[in-house]
Amino acid sequence: MRKVVMLFGLWSLLSLSHAQLTDTAEAEGEEEAVDLFTTPRTKLAAATSDFGFNLFRQLAARDPKAGVFLSPMSISAAFTQISMGASERAEKQIYRALRYHTLQDSQLHDTLRDLLSSLRASAKGFKSADRILLARKLRLRLEYLNSVEKQYGVRPQTLAAGARDLKTVNDWFKQQTGGKVEQVVPSLSRNTAMLPVGAAFLKGKWITRFSKANKMENFQRDGEAPALIPMMEQENYPVKMGIDPDLGCTIAQVPMEDGISMYFFLPDEVTQNLTLIEEALTAEFVQDLSNTLHAVQVLLTLPVIKLSYSTDLLPSLSDLGLSEWLAETDLVKITNQPVKLNAVHHKVVMETAPEGAEYASTTPTVNGQSLALTYRVDRPFLFLVRDEPSGALLFIGKVLNPRDIGRV
Repeated sequence: MRKVVMLFGLWSLLSLSHAQLTDTAEAEGEEEAVDLFTTPRTKLAAATSDFGFNLFRQLAARDPKAGVFLSPMSISAAFTQISMGASERAEKQIYRALRYHTLQDSQLHDTLRDLLSSLRASAKGFKSADRILLARKLRLRLEYLNSVEKQYGVRPQTLAAGARDLKTVNDWFKQQTGGKVEQVVPSLSRNTAMLPVGAAFLKGKWITRFSKANKMENFQRDGEAPALIPMMEQENYPVKMGIDPDLGCTIAQVPMEDGISMYFFLPDEVTQNLTLIEEALTAEFVQDLSNTLHAVQVLLTLPVIKLSYSTDLLPSLSDLGLSEWLAETDLVKITNQPVKLNAVHHKVVMETAPEGAEYASTTPTVNGQSLALTYRVDRPFLFLVRDEPSGALLFIGKVLNPRDIGRV
């Protein structure tokens, strides 16, 4: 009987309230004395994260029954490069979609360059690449090409409308992502005028290793037969965890090397409708989570993640308030000719393995008590990969069936 009481007490401790988190954030905002994001870099990371959450919601809404996988940093960087060639009016439209209008950073481009450099540090295992493709027939302004290259170290690629262009483009993205992301651009046509392209790869490096891996187990699906997938498992795994009754899910933050965390949002029921969780996600909410989740040790069971996803983001970007700009891009610093975006290609690849630098503890304790907690991700879930020092959102995904998102 005492064991049940202790377990119930811990479950109460783990309980979070989405409403309370929101109220706390609002109270802090009213006083304007506490700012979750206090430096230009963390403020920019928050803006980019909110852009990513907004884009994810639009993409997920287009097909609620499909998995979605996104890395907003590369897309933000590509459109920031485009903004360097825009009129003042067009720049404001792009900045609003990217959430930059909330910033007061006169050195925004320098801040973004430094943020990208820190995120792409080799120890993190994160690689991203972004580039603007432009048709040579547009009579491009040399000043724009030079300024982008000077600021971000990559020159927009000019297209000669030949078959050789496609191989050159894809070879560059493959090289920039360590050979992990291939065929980012599926095709190029002679009508291509401007094509923003973004790619990203993450080799997830756990701090704590998993002793059991690749055992085929059932992944529950809403209204369908379970799917057999490889899973990895470890007892006494250190995580931070909480229960959000308002969102109907349990949240776990699993630490990775060099300041990266992976957050799992696991619904209470087997369902493919994760809209309630999707709508709650903001940079501020996730920052609050990182401060309020409770450190525990659990029997942790996760899918062996090997995901690949590619899409054209143009329709979803239009829904983010860019439809007016897309109709009249007004890129006067790039060319005098009218420019239309043909597509916005985005491809992401992510994989994790059971390896880690440390072994799990043999003494499971929470506040001095030994308790048997489990966290088993064996049904549809939503996940984030976040850089904790900056707060930047590296990846966000919705997995309804791990086998539906192309395997690496």
